[in-house]
Amino acid sequence: MNKGKITFGKIQLKTTTTAASANDVPESSTSGFGSFGRSEAPPETAGSSSDIDRISSDLENSRMQELMGISGFGRKAKQFDINEMIQKAKQNAPRAEVDTNAIQDASDKESSNGEESEAEQIGPMPSLMAAAAEQDGSGKVKGKKERKVDSDEDSDDDDDDDDDFDEDAPINKIPNSHEVEMRHGSKAIISLAADSSGVRLASGSVDYNLNFWDFSGMDKSMKSFRTLQPCENHPIRDLHYSGTGDMILVVSGSSQAKVLDRDGFEKMECVKGDQYITDMIKTKGHVAGLTAGCWNFINKDEFLTSAMDSTLRTWVFARSKEQKNVIKTRAQGGLKTIPTTCTYNRDATLIAAGCSDGSIQTWDTRKMFVNTTHCVRDAHTKGSDISSVLFSYAGQILATRSTDETLKLWDLRAFKKPLHVFENLFSRYDTTDCCFSPDDTMILTGESLPKGQKLSNLYFFDTKTFETVSKIPITDSHIIRAHWHPKLNQIFIGCGNGIIRGLYDEKRSMRGAKLCVVRTYRKRKDMEMVGAAQVITPHALPMFRQEKSRSHRKKLEKDRLDPVKSKRPDLPITSGQGGRVASSGGTLSSYVIRNLGLSKRVEDDQDPREAILKYAKEAAENPYWIAPAYSKTQPKPIFNTEDEPDSKKPKTE
Repeated sequence: MNKGKITFGKIQLKTTTTAASANDVPESSTSGFGSFGRSEAPPETAGSSSDIDRISSDLENSRMQELMGISGFGRKAKQFDINEMIQKAKQNAPRAEVDTNAIQDASDKESSNGEESEAEQIGPMPSLMAAAAEQDGSGKVKGKKERKVDSDEDSDDDDDDDDDFDEDAPINKIPNSHEVEMRHGSKAIISLAADSSGVRLASGSVDYNLNFWDFSGMDKSMKSFRTLQPCENHPIRDLHYSGTGDMILVVSGSSQAKVLDRDGFEKMECVKGDQYITDMIKTKGHVAGLTAGCWNFINKDEFLTSAMDSTLRTWVFARSKEQKNVIKTRAQGGLKTIPTTCTYNRDATLIAAGCSDGSIQTWDTRKMFVNTTHCVRDAHTKGSDISSVLFSYAGQILATRSTDETLKLWDLRAFKKPLHVFENLFSRYDTTDCCFSPDDTMILTGESLPKGQKLSNLYFFDTKTFETVSKIPITDSHIIRAHWHPKLNQIFIGCGNGIIRGLYDEKRSMRGAKLCVVRTYRKRKDMEMVGAAQVITPHALPMFRQEKSRSHRKKLEKDRLDPVKSKRPDLPITSGQGGRVASSGGTLSSYVIRNLGLSKRVEDDQDPREAILKYAKEAAENPYWIAPAYSKTQPKPIFNTEDEPDSKKPKTE
């Protein structure tokens, strides 16, 4: 047994031939090279003391060499040719039996050759089974191929299932799996807006009311948290939140637009112009009723308004006394025409307006507002109001909705003719709008309820193929406003019966109305407040003088100390047993005596007559209560002791 032998073994196959060659290795072979190598002593002399000293010194030298980093000097690393090894494995593979029993016998035989062969066979060894399977061609490799074919078949089945539901299909992008309902009032909702974060929703109606809805605070009852009339007796025609969501532009039927904060408090009111000045540029504000308004998407302090005085005006939030710019809208012959709607594009480089003569006019904000950048005179039927003008999110497509029952798409690069015209969209309101989907693949708009029809529909059109993607029945009234929120992925629809309907998808939509439907309604405690009139009489007598009115808190504290007003329960009994009466006696007399303090304890078990007669002798000898009082004032009683004759006569026979 060569115990001290240090070798870097050969890579050999466990075959009979290799095992035989391994047995031929002489036992006296050494692995030392140069002066750092060591020869091994024969087994019979390994136990001597000199050999032990020599081995210990060699170990110390080897440790020192390792610490100094020179232990590898004099050794030459062996080089292995991988290709040659693979070829030898292929040549030796046919000689070996594929049967596992034979391989096991060979391995047992190899292991019986001694520890020397095991020491030399260090390193990776190719498998005979793999080689046999590779030569036969019907082993594990074939099984892998079969599993691959099976997995391909399973994947084909999965692909067939995936073909049934295409997530990229436009109809699958519409969030309409669930619906919520919010009651604004009984009149038509002609304006609707939501902030960019999707927390607040504002709705305006022809009943002059403006309602604010907070999705983070509402429960499933879906009630607005604030209702106000910001413009007195004027209908709310248009609403638009700023880019930051902290302000909202309110456009009403009056000539003055207002800016409110998130909670509905007024922050700014535009100035009214002089109606006696004919040149609209010389006036400081609008002189006729407003029609529409929009915030600048880039500059958060700038907004745009249009009015029936045939002008569009840009305003700055900090300057409420005068507008910034004035844009005049002109018809074909240079006459005035009323802009019915207006908007900015997404990068705020264009201002677009739809006019009552059916024309669409745009202006570049980087130039003077003298001439139009684009102008299409016959965009819609003359005399029909253009109720909505909207740029797509990409900014290349412009959509217009009109009361001539059409919806048109325009390409700004070829603005002379529309891309497509969607017809038979009945509209009765001059504020009926349209809306793009967040990815610009669809455009949606609503219709007013025609005669003989029970439900009005919300239409979804594809912006590329111009086909009708879906037609969803919404309500038994008119559909005026529709807003597809890009962040919430929810659609809010303003109807003619004063109801706001919200459509959302359980998987694709987030927050918004989904937060409200899971909250339970909690009934608040009713508080009764009774107002009492106070008469101030400074010179009245104290007995007729009223008490000074105290604060509600002090009054509550005083009532709390009063056991009657606070309805204090009976205090617990500290002594005695049984009820309260039993603690002072079982009878009424004992209770009175105990309360009068005449007796500390009354024994109710004894006979009352005996208890009284017990004091008869003492009362006779030492009278205290009654006898001394009558001894001086009462006369002495004289009793008749004579027998009186019988006044009745005896009865004679």
